[in-house]
Amino acid sequence: MGCFSKYRKMLNSSPEASRLVKEKKEDEQTLKLNHAPKTSSALYMRYNTQLGPPFHILVDTNFLNFAVKNRMDVMQGFMDCLYAKCIPYVTDCVMGELEKAGRRFKIALKIIKDNRFQRLKCDHKGTYADDCLVQRITQHKCYIVATADRDLKRRIRKVPGVPIMYIAHHRFTIERMPDAYGAPAQ
Repeated sequence: MGCFSKYRKMLNSSPEASRLVKEKKEDEQTLKLNHAPKTSSALYMRYNTQLGPPFHILVDTNFLNFAVKNRMDVMQGFMDCLYAKCIPYVTDCVMGELEKAGRRFKIALKIIKDNRFQRLKCDHKGTYADDCLVQRITQHKCYIVATADRDLKRRIRKVPGVPIMYIAHHRFTIERMPDAYGAPAQ
């Protein structure tokens, strides 16, 4: 051990230094408590009370493509999963992504143009659908987001009270939804 490390050890072992360290830790803990993120008043006991039949479902491009590949009926899958009436919504950005993809998403584009799907207008620039969906659910927490994109799921999980619907084992599954609504158990 060098001379400096012995001197530093002696300085840190004084009662005054340990008291200062404790005070600093207490100050940090109080700062953490003071900066609690604001949560919506619709969240009661960690569940979103704005969710209820008829359910409003925001549909993502990847979810539609995955449903088409698995030859699943989207509307029937929503009904089977939630046991209630569902209103699917598509943003302009999702529609733009499907139109840009061309022939690959031709069937998904036909599904979306069905009159049962409601169209939501976007006010922002660009056509990146993931940002659009996250922005919309942070503003209005009345939606269930249907997606197959892992990165988008990760971003949505950071928003409290928003359920995520995805496809697993050739059926629609939902996470972060109260059991009272009849979401199928895995």
